[in-house]
Amino acid sequence: MKPTLLQLISKGKTLVSDGAWGTFLQAKGLQAGECPELWNINHPEEVLDIAKGYIDAGADTIETNSFGGSRFKLKGFGLENRVYEINRKAAEISRQAAGDDKYVLGSIGPTGRMLIMGDVTEDELYEAFKEQAVALYDGGADALVIETMTALDEASIAVRAARENTPCEVICTMTFDHLISGDYRTMMGVSPSEMVEELKIAGVHILGANCSNGIEGMITITEEIRSVDRDIPILIHANAGLPVLQGTCTVFPESPEMMAGFAPRLAKAGANIIGGCCGTTPEHIQKLVEVLK
Repeated sequence: MKPTLLQLISKGKTLVSDGAWGTFLQAKGLQAGECPELWNINHPEEVLDIAKGYIDAGADTIETNSFGGSRFKLKGFGLENRVYEINRKAAEISRQAAGDDKYVLGSIGPTGRMLIMGDVTEDELYEAFKEQAVALYDGGADALVIETMTALDEASIAVRAARENTPCEVICTMTFDHLISGDYRTMMGVSPSEMVEELKIAGVHILGANCSNGIEGMITITEEIRSVDRDIPILIHANAGLPVLQGTCTVFPESPEMMAGFAPRLAKAGANIIGGCCGTTPEHIQKLVEVLK
């Protein structure tokens, strides 16, 4: 039987995850205003090609094309009644790419609804996350990664829904902005250290950060997490640097070599799973594999 992610990490292994998905879907023809997750149904071969690209680059884990797969996000496309179908297919595609020995991480993003604004209830959030988590597990996900969260209440509900309704290992990452003060906070004011205790109470197995920062900034975030917890496994998905606007195009300036140059420091700071977010490619992942393996 394949060891779990926690078992691998407990043996001191540093794992490499995948990179960006959205830019590859766009390169394959995804249009503005089109639902990325519907490509699992209408263009499965293109989604599979993206997943295979990261596996071929040496990634240990591959995510699913399901970041916006909640009923709340899919409702904007009139697809709220196809949540199970779309998410299960997303996991099946990544499972096909991963084979038996690599790990599929079912991607669950924020709903776009905020409890603090009163536009959703805790029960509604729980049911939406449960629906998505179960479908991803049924499709073959080994673990679930709840990512790009900014509010602790939503993140905690998502973790509980995943833990209580699937046997998957549950990962949760929040996205932190670098403030003028030098501190890191989410849009809702949560610091990396504040995140740790709340997500542990919710039952998270692995936590960390994704998006918003290049890999160098993630070192500081990882160090802050380690300052309050020496043992919790940490996953980091960094952007390929901070985005720069060139004409009408957003460019991520960090090359594979630049990103990989910081990876040993990130691992030394305490990150156990390292991969990419916006702007990263299979070439970035291949370089991470070279320096971390």
